[in-house]
Amino acid sequence: MTQHLDSKRLHRPTGRPGHGRVLAAVFGLVAALSLGTMAEAKAETPTATSASVDRWTDRPHGFASLAGGTTGGAGGKVVTVTDRASLAEYAAAKEPYIIRVSGSIDVEPFGSDIVVASNKTIVGVGDTGEIVHGELHLNPGTSNVIIRNLTIRDSYVEGDWDGKTTDFDAIQMDTVDHVWIDHNRFTRMGDGLLDIRKDSQYITVSYNQFTHHNKAFGIGWTTNLQTQITVDHNWFTGTKQRNPSADNCAYAHLYNNYLSAQVADGDPTWTYGNWSRGKTRMVIENSYYDGVQHPYQADATAELVERGSILRNVSGRQDEWGAAFDPREFYDYRLDPAAAVPALVKRFSGPQKRIGDSVTLRVPGDYASVQAAVDAVPAGNAGRVVIAVAPGTYREKVFIPSSKPDIVLQGTGRDRSDTVIVFDTPAAYGGSTGSATVRIAANDVTARNLTFSNDFDEAAHELNGEQALAMKTTGDRIVFEDTAFLGNQDTLMTDSPKLDVISRVYIRDSYIEGDVDFVYGRATTVIERSVIRALSRGSATNNGYITAASTWTGNPYGFLITDSKVVSDAPAGSFHLGRPWHPGGEPAAVAQVLIRNTELPAAIKASPWTDMSGFSWKDARFTEYRNVGPGAAMTADRPQMSDAEARSHTVADYLRGADGWKPYAHHH
Repeated sequence: MTQHLDSKRLHRPTGRPGHGRVLAAVFGLVAALSLGTMAEAKAETPTATSASVDRWTDRPHGFASLAGGTTGGAGGKVVTVTDRASLAEYAAAKEPYIIRVSGSIDVEPFGSDIVVASNKTIVGVGDTGEIVHGELHLNPGTSNVIIRNLTIRDSYVEGDWDGKTTDFDAIQMDTVDHVWIDHNRFTRMGDGLLDIRKDSQYITVSYNQFTHHNKAFGIGWTTNLQTQITVDHNWFTGTKQRNPSADNCAYAHLYNNYLSAQVADGDPTWTYGNWSRGKTRMVIENSYYDGVQHPYQADATAELVERGSILRNVSGRQDEWGAAFDPREFYDYRLDPAAAVPALVKRFSGPQKRIGDSVTLRVPGDYASVQAAVDAVPAGNAGRVVIAVAPGTYREKVFIPSSKPDIVLQGTGRDRSDTVIVFDTPAAYGGSTGSATVRIAANDVTARNLTFSNDFDEAAHELNGEQALAMKTTGDRIVFEDTAFLGNQDTLMTDSPKLDVISRVYIRDSYIEGDVDFVYGRATTVIERSVIRALSRGSATNNGYITAASTWTGNPYGFLITDSKVVSDAPAGSFHLGRPWHPGGEPAAVAQVLIRNTELPAAIKASPWTDMSGFSWKDARFTEYRNVGPGAAMTADRPQMSDAEARSHTVADYLRGADGWKPYAHHH
């Protein structure tokens, strides 16, 4: 805002009241994924599991997590591809990329390769991203590749069941390292579905479906003993052999895989489940074999340790000899009971909408700053991008432009005070908008578990323009959950692109502090279940104003503060609830503010609304409803909303709009 109160610089207490106490204490939110109890679970007791291992993490487990880990295209730009040319261009590029495959991409000519270079993530959007009639090919020397959430299908040549005339795999790699193949569906290809060859190292293959094929999954084809591979939670169904076959692997760890409906063509030798070949050391744990010939077998030169698996309707070889190795000497892992595997793998293997709905960019692990992660999001972003911000203080300014919707800023600390985005610009050095630490111009942006701060020290400066915003929004459908906004004058501005455009903002379980007009703007804004701290400026009579709404006169819904608590260390009767802001003297900006079912402190004035810049508060739309606390006295200067009016001024009414937006119904 352009108007400031000169006297607010005087007698400013040192420090920020409640900075640590309130942030840590109010409305902590915890999100957890419960997978439930599998119906088939029986008496087996799983071995120790790691709380850090999650079925839905975007980082690999197993061997792909070792020796520096596998991060794919992390640190690079995010792109979405819908055709072969774009996929081929980005996949083969020298730079890191996160490549989102949207819809079905038909590869021409039939059976040809898409070469994948190092430092790439290729992930299907939603659960419908697919590559048809073609192969993803990793040449020797390729490193650090993630392929997730895709269907790769249909390069099978009719009549070539043994794959002797074509080499049309779904994915083939030679002499590569650090590759994670996860949550894909492979079916009806020309030779193998997955072919991992020639001393490839640090590989994890997890939660995939291998279906309707002869040679499903081969590993090795070398005389050396270098390959280390983890194969877990995969579903092999309607396949004949190589489920997988591991040749001369240094370490092959297979656990919680499900083999069912094996092709039954009467072949006594080449129809089998798992095979430890050459000098492979293989460990199989808690897998489930149903209707499988030769469920697991080993060459005389190989080693195979099996424990905890369930076998039903099986026949043939079940070889176990040698000591192999102990996987837990390399990594920790989640080991599910074998009886739970069929239901679990049927539900969670293959492409998952939840995985493909969003891409996660990690700060500072993959991107040095929050703004660098925002910059990696493509203009016209076609899917949700989560920017996961690790605990720490990020002294930077962040701008999310209108061209980059559907971003989630997610603090990953235990408390919102663990992750702080802060800067110290006042309006004197760039105007009100330029002062904002964070600006959100895009639609459909959510922020969780974060603190936004402008720590400009107004008591230490004599400036004409001390407004210092922690946050300014102009986008629509903005959500803040478990967030804190720290500042003095103009802490939080929720606005819209222009006066007669309605933007909506929903703030829940959060904390807002300031002194002068520190919640202001023209956006329809709901503040629910939150703490608002009115800071004392050392005055006995006037310490400031909580709100300064500039609602368009054609918008019936401005600010709603509900089911919240206002706290203050200011003297009794020294703080206003608000005043009407008419930017530039605009007569069509007529504030609408309703404070309901909220606890008010003694600091609130008995006549809590006041005039501003020649505009009377009595011409604005200021009301209260059923507030409580020592500051909630009933006076002639405190308009109260009737019960009938209150029924049409709920959270739902403020936020509904023409699109029926209901962010309050999707509690994180």
